[in-house]
Amino acid sequence: MAHIMGFGGYVPEKVITNEDWANQLDTTDEWITQRTGIKRRRFVAEDETTMTMATNAAETAIKDAGLTSDDIGEIILATDTPEMMTPDTAALVQHQLKCRNIPTYDLGGSGCAGFVQALDVAKSRIATRPKNILVIGVELISRMISLKDRTTSILFGDGAGAVILGPEKARAEVLDVVSGTEGGYAEILTLAAGGTRNPFNAKSLESGDYNRLIMDGRRVFIEAVRRMTEATLEVLERIGRVKEEVALVIPHQANLRIIEAVRNKLGFDEDRFYVNVQEYGNTGSATVPFAMFEAVNNDRIEKGDLVVLTAFGSGFHWAAAAVQF
Repeated sequence: MAHIMGFGGYVPEKVITNEDWANQLDTTDEWITQRTGIKRRRFVAEDETTMTMATNAAETAIKDAGLTSDDIGEIILATDTPEMMTPDTAALVQHQLKCRNIPTYDLGGSGCAGFVQALDVAKSRIATRPKNILVIGVELISRMISLKDRTTSILFGDGAGAVILGPEKARAEVLDVVSGTEGGYAEILTLAAGGTRNPFNAKSLESGDYNRLIMDGRRVFIEAVRRMTEATLEVLERIGRVKEEVALVIPHQANLRIIEAVRNKLGFDEDRFYVNVQEYGNTGSATVPFAMFEAVNNDRIEKGDLVVLTAFGSGFHWAAAAVQF
């Protein structure tokens, strides 16, 4: 069994409002709000990086669990915006936390589904070798995409979320996780430059490909709604529970329209979905763990509650987890 012992989260102080975007791009607060539900998002300060955000969230989770860095046996970090190409960001976080010489690794390329997939990996690791595992979702998107493209730049923010997963009974049990991939849809959401197919060079710099996020909004919407809905029902079926027993769903915070479409398909009232996309925008793999951290601290989750985490991301990946508090 895998239990959540502590929760952590971090967002930068700098707030970017829709009015700020309206002063830079051909857009308005009304246009952004109607299409996304987003009002504000956070951007990092000059001295902040993926590693510093991840470390801040991790320190909060470790303290919340009543542990020290010496108690951590492994680190899994989900991100598509790493500190550098190599080594992985998890190694740098391990050093910052002053953990022992433990296994650490990044789970990259899963987009916004990364944290929930990382939970699945951590759960299986605990089953084979019991230990306390730090699981982090973190994205610093503001430095990776074009801030001149109004169709994508307005959607994103920076942030991090973390949990400590362990083998001993604690505050919540991860009952099961399901996930899937449809690689044939890779082209509908991609930042293609920087790999071996299209490396960073003078050509990609001149063309603007180096920070061009490609997103087919309509197809992403259709797939995201379908996959998150199906994954939610599948994970409930696997644990022998029904949707009426779910106290709260914490979905990936990509877009309010997507969240509401999933809620409507599941037939849930608004109060059974946790939504904070209006305050932080889409923080990628950080949205689910940060929203869970916030929900716990805002007393939106009580002892005995069954909570479902559900997410989708580039790849095209999706995942859902059932968590019993």
